Amino acid sequence: MNLDSIPAWVKTVEEAKKIQEELRFKVIQEDRLSEVNYVAGVDVGFKNNYTITQAAVAVLNYPELTLVEQALATIPTTFPYIPGFLSFREIPAIIEALKQLTITPDLILCDGQGIAHPRRLGIASHLGVLIDVPTIGVAKSILIGKHQEVPPEKGSWTPLIDRGETIGVVLRSRFNVKPIYISIGHKISLNTAINYVMGCLTKYRLPETTRWADRLASI
Repeated sequence: MNLDSIPAWVKTVEEAKKIQEELRFKVIQEDRLSEVNYVAGVDVGFKNNYTITQAAVAVLNYPELTLVEQALATIPTTFPYIPGFLSFREIPAIIEALKQLTITPDLILCDGQGIAHPRRLGIASHLGVLIDVPTIGVAKSILIGKHQEVPPEKGSWTPLIDRGETIGVVLRSRFNVKPIYISIGHKISLNTAINYVMGCLTKYRLPETTRWADRLASI
């Protein structure tokens, strides 16, 4: 992971939008990952009326999905809540949590969007480009795009389309429950992303990576 050359974080929406438009072209939408032995989940929570950002990272071995390391970082919140710009609010704390790890994850599943984003740079893509690690966006709700109804069986999915482009898939992760939204983050293809998300699912709606990170971020 490249955690030492993170640029200074912006303070305005205008600056943030410019960075998104620049970094979107650095997202690699094909498989550039080696053997995956460790998968990580990242999630973010807030405290003290959203003035404190708390980021959690949970590292699991793969495919066993046993928790092997976790880290928690808390910093002052420096960017307002604005849909479409959440990475600028959350990634600074995530970086601080990642710095604590002794195990380098081969793949990171983010609680949020990858390229399924108006400017094709959601938190998973933004993080992946910054730290040069393969990432996947695994979101609980849709941000943009349209899709057909997903069959009720676990593993069923349908493309998520925006302006004629496939930006992800809508995946049924458990029989007859609300689907989740999968998109490329960085250095991975969509089909491979689907396979790894399925590999991280057990009997719950969300992958184990997200469940562990969410539990830690809520402490």
